[in-house]
Amino acid sequence: MWKSIKKYVGQLFDVYCREFKIVLHDEGIMLFFLFLPLAYPIIYSLIYNPEVVRDVRMVVVDHDRSAKSRELVRSIDATEEAWVTGYAADILEARRAVDSHEAYGILEIPEGFGRKLGNGEQANAVMYCEASLLLRYRGFLMATTNVMSAMGGELMSERINEVAPLAGTVVDGDLMPIESVAMGNIESGFDSFIMPGVLILILHQCIILAMGMSGGAKREYPEKAGLMSGKVRNGVVATMLGEMLCYITILFIPMVFLVHYVPLIFSFPMENHIIDILAFLLPMVLACFGLGFCFQGLVRERETVFVIWVVTSVMFLFLSGLTWPRYAMSAFWYWLGSLVPATWGVEGFIRMNTNGATISQVSGDYTALWILAGVYMVGGYCVQRWVVRPSLVKGYDAYASVRARSF
Repeated sequence: MWKSIKKYVGQLFDVYCREFKIVLHDEGIMLFFLFLPLAYPIIYSLIYNPEVVRDVRMVVVDHDRSAKSRELVRSIDATEEAWVTGYAADILEARRAVDSHEAYGILEIPEGFGRKLGNGEQANAVMYCEASLLLRYRGFLMATTNVMSAMGGELMSERINEVAPLAGTVVDGDLMPIESVAMGNIESGFDSFIMPGVLILILHQCIILAMGMSGGAKREYPEKAGLMSGKVRNGVVATMLGEMLCYITILFIPMVFLVHYVPLIFSFPMENHIIDILAFLLPMVLACFGLGFCFQGLVRERETVFVIWVVTSVMFLFLSGLTWPRYAMSAFWYWLGSLVPATWGVEGFIRMNTNGATISQVSGDYTALWILAGVYMVGGYCVQRWVVRPSLVKGYDAYASVRARSF
């Protein structure tokens, strides 16, 4: 028994050292293992900073030129979202300012605005926004909505006091004040909204693509695959475990940096402990390893990985529910997204790291990841035994034959 254990440990160590050597001598694999998790989150986070858009330039077309219209303009200018840079004589002049990017929004106040407000009638102002960046539109919409709501409340109080002067002692201020609190994202920043999910997608792609490139390297150079005399030196399970231990050794520090220090550096929401986060990500990492072993059956050349990277990265981003909620997807896309480990990882990680959920509170995502880990590991074993190994042995025999003829 001890001899069997010693032999098995020796196989693990042999695979571990061999895989470590392959990774360290392959610039492409090191690119995925180190550059992708260390540089990409920094680059993406810097692109989305600052998180919110403030003081976006706006021009005003005031056809009314009344005290109420000037009050409206001053109130909007006082908000943090908008900055009134000046007035335009007409809508055409305002359009020219927007076309030249001197402004990104137009507030048009129609004639009779102040008179209608004074008579208690409905008065409308029109907001035009250049929509190349939706954050600008959101800022203008919030600024004008809040200001118009506040002005409406003040006018309503004045009307009540005119009808019943003593009502001011009973009714004072807004009867139904609305306070918006963005749970898990207090600043309502775009960076804090999207980047936590992108971090998990980066980790997901990092593991799968690095393993795919490793499989392609072995197909191109079968002498590196641990073959000897046309036979595989180690068992399938020992090979898979040894490779996973190698990848975990290399990836552990980049993974901690990715899910802990990147949110810390950019002040993303962090409502959970790193140990709990790593415990949740464990089945996702195992599922990615299993999917990577399956992926090796498709990769014949190292360069194939870059093509698949381009195709799958955007698709996985959409399927994760970051850009469009999964419950609104059709059944086909919903179930296709459920087969991707990153989908469940993104959902659970955002709930834990952003809203402070425990593992028990994300048990659905956690269970799904363990199921995917088991399914993909079994699938990876089948692919490695009946697809990858015969291909490696065949390639090694051809390599040995050519080498023998050369001598």
